[in-house]
Amino acid sequence: MISSVILIECEKSKINAVAEALADLNGITEVYSVAGRIDLVAIVRVKDNEQLATIVTDHMLKVPGITRTETLIAFRVFSKHDLETMFSIGFEKS
Repeated sequence: MISSVILIECEKSKINAVAEALADLNGITEVYSVAGRIDLVAIVRVKDNEQLATIVTDHMLKVPGITRTETLIAFRVFSKHDLETMFSIGFEKS
């Protein structure tokens, strides 16, 4: 599974609409409204890099109001929770 954090800057008047549109996209598991220079943070969990690319270039960047993004791909997870198991439900192992 590929996990990534996407930092998103938006037109200020469209932050809530962008967040709702992103939350509806398959593969985006959470969208956070945050304080600071970044407006939203989206968490993406997908099967492979191809799915991540599709979300970012074919779907997410077509959402009106997004002005800039930065995608961070996670290498490892350090957590007390077994996130891999929680978010791999429904994904077939190859």
